[in-house]
Amino acid sequence: MPPGAFLYCDVSLPVPLDQAFTYALPLTLRHRVLPGCRVLVPFGPRKMTGVVLRCHDEAPSMAARDVLRLIDTAPVLDAALLSLARWIANYYCAPLGEVLRGMLPLAADIRSGKIYSLTDAGRDAARQLLLDASPEDPVAAVLHALDSRPLSAAYLTKKLPLADKAIRSLERKGFIMAEQVQTDRDPLRAASEKLRVELSGRAVEGKLPKAERELHAFLEMHPGSHNLKELESIVRNASTAARSLARKKYVELTREPLGGISGGAVRAPHNLNPAQQAAFDAIRKTVNAKQFHTFLLHGVTGSGKTEVYLNAIDATLAAGRSALLLVPEIALTPAVAGQFFGRFGDRVAILHSAFADSERAAEWRKIRSGGSCVVVGTRSGVFAPVENLGLIVVDEEHDQSYKQEETPRYHGRDVAVVRAQAAGACVILGSATPSLESRYNVERGKYTLLELPGRIEARPMPEVELIDMRVEFVETRKVATFSRRLLEAIGQRLENGEQTMLFLNRRGFSSAVACRACGKRVECRNCAITMTFHRRDHRLLCHYCNYAERVPTKCPACQSDHIYFLGTGSEKVEEELHRDFPKARIARLDRDSVTGKRHYEAILDGFRERRFDILVGTQMIAKGHDIPNVTLVGAVSADVGLGLPDFRAAERTFQLLTQVAGRAGRGDLHGIVLVQTVNPDHYAIRLAAAQDYPAFYQKELGFRRMMHYPPFSAMANLLVRSEKQAEALRLSTDLGHHLTPAPEKLKILGPAEAPVNRLKNEFRYQFEFIARNCDAGEVRTAHRGGGCGQTRWPAAP
Repeated sequence: MPPGAFLYCDVSLPVPLDQAFTYALPLTLRHRVLPGCRVLVPFGPRKMTGVVLRCHDEAPSMAARDVLRLIDTAPVLDAALLSLARWIANYYCAPLGEVLRGMLPLAADIRSGKIYSLTDAGRDAARQLLLDASPEDPVAAVLHALDSRPLSAAYLTKKLPLADKAIRSLERKGFIMAEQVQTDRDPLRAASEKLRVELSGRAVEGKLPKAERELHAFLEMHPGSHNLKELESIVRNASTAARSLARKKYVELTREPLGGISGGAVRAPHNLNPAQQAAFDAIRKTVNAKQFHTFLLHGVTGSGKTEVYLNAIDATLAAGRSALLLVPEIALTPAVAGQFFGRFGDRVAILHSAFADSERAAEWRKIRSGGSCVVVGTRSGVFAPVENLGLIVVDEEHDQSYKQEETPRYHGRDVAVVRAQAAGACVILGSATPSLESRYNVERGKYTLLELPGRIEARPMPEVELIDMRVEFVETRKVATFSRRLLEAIGQRLENGEQTMLFLNRRGFSSAVACRACGKRVECRNCAITMTFHRRDHRLLCHYCNYAERVPTKCPACQSDHIYFLGTGSEKVEEELHRDFPKARIARLDRDSVTGKRHYEAILDGFRERRFDILVGTQMIAKGHDIPNVTLVGAVSADVGLGLPDFRAAERTFQLLTQVAGRAGRGDLHGIVLVQTVNPDHYAIRLAAAQDYPAFYQKELGFRRMMHYPPFSAMANLLVRSEKQAEALRLSTDLGHHLTPAPEKLKILGPAEAPVNRLKNEFRYQFEFIARNCDAGEVRTAHRGGGCGQTRWPAAP
């Protein structure tokens, strides 16, 4: 056996099992398969793509099935990323295979499907049905089609009406069987508008078909790269001809650069003010020393944190290393990336979920090949295959969007710190409202605090005014969405040609529909949650499972006609603005108004270029947007979120209000912020209006210390789910007995109903684990084995 050739490999598959699976390597693959490569393997009746963890000669206790195919000729995950994946799986109690699947945006490389064929019983049934059944019978049509050869599910559903239902019926009866197939996706099948074509330089041999000959002649007369979609109007059948010529190596097809980047004109670096320079000097010293260090960059809104990031990345590139920038929202990525393109040009790559799978895969491969040394991405961008990583910047580090709410439930900020520690890289956590955990890590000496106390160019902070809506009701004797003061301020901005942003962190038109007779509210049939009224679509929508139904004309419970609507959402705010200011140009930015993957960019660009006077939105407008002509920001209801059963409710309210207030007065014009509330004395609202983060930090930290909440403890939530309530109750009770008595220093609360006790047709009960007198890094989960290996990593930040 040649050196480096192994008989077996351990493969991690994206299944909810905490173990790797051993497969035999065929002779042709024994010297080619390496850890970090993807392979296609059989798993039961299916064929699945997995990642190789280890190659060895240790025979398993049972017969091993063969690896079917090697997908990658070189590893797609290096040793550092594989080790990071093991740490995430261990720390966040997630199956390693699902972690690895989340790290790789390469699903577009593989096309999955099913191939159906007849069983012996199916062949007998086909002969009988062909004699007795009508040709229009969908079951007979499917059997007849499969009688000649196996066919794909896609082909059957496309060619035969009602094939889906017939296939399910035949599969249940055992007349047909399905085989999972996975094949390489043809990169030349991308849409024409996403491809560019140019001559490869290879001489043509033999005679070409007419369409190919005409396209080749056109490219000879017009050298250079051309968009394939545009060529279709010049050369007949250009798209088909180009793909055929590409397979013959006569032309080259390349993808169009990712479009939609906005918000940043090409410009020279700004001169740093003294506070920015001091922060940059500290960061540059660490970058040049190639040491791991974490900085918490606390700067007020508009203080120029982005310019510090840009200079830090300049220093990192000058040291011959790469940089990674994370932003919390997809909506921020184009605006931030625009500035980075202006500074670093083609060295920038973008990773976020708004791109198609093929586009993300193309950017990922560009990074992997070393073609980009600056990467801008959202949460999953922390897994970018950046070589020689020297700097990670986490912008708006406090944002809850960095926490993934589905398996694997990792926190992007904390994973960034762990990855940087392994790479010997510098970390910058930037925010105007740092999370309490990060700020407390400064006191403990784990992070270094850098402060930007004022806005750039000595611009003043906006004036913030609290409007007590209780007093407004007493004086006007009506419940109104807008106070008189806010309406007056909007009118003044319209007269002066200035712009306004109105913030309400609630979608839809009304938050609930209820009956005045019996008080019953319309709830989702899948979830224990009231449905939201969306007036544009004239429907009720559940924001958890997306179930929708028509607005009832009578109460479903008592048949009363007295139906009324409760609450206010961003859609209602927009409608009332049109009523009060009929000549104003108004745009709305929320998940309902953004219909396309880049529609939000068009809305923001329009507002930035003053095509709109007023922008209404949810938290999508609260962070990161720098629009100089905005001089008024209004928080329609500052109390949304304060009453949630979450110990972080006050912190998140303070952060949102501070961030949205920071959108005002970022240019030469002075800005004001009007905050409507029914709780003007609540410390989160009062201190957000004063823009006093130190006072809020001390106040909230005192509550956390008294209640033993993080950062003075570590908390974990265990959720028991079942479609049958009795089973969920039984499992919760059994688990409660198993967990009693609790270990020392560990407090267990529950079982109890979850705040939303039924979600997506599942009943939910929960336990809360509170480990006192320790931090999250000291609460470790024992690795559960299964052949995934174990790596010693530092505790999470």
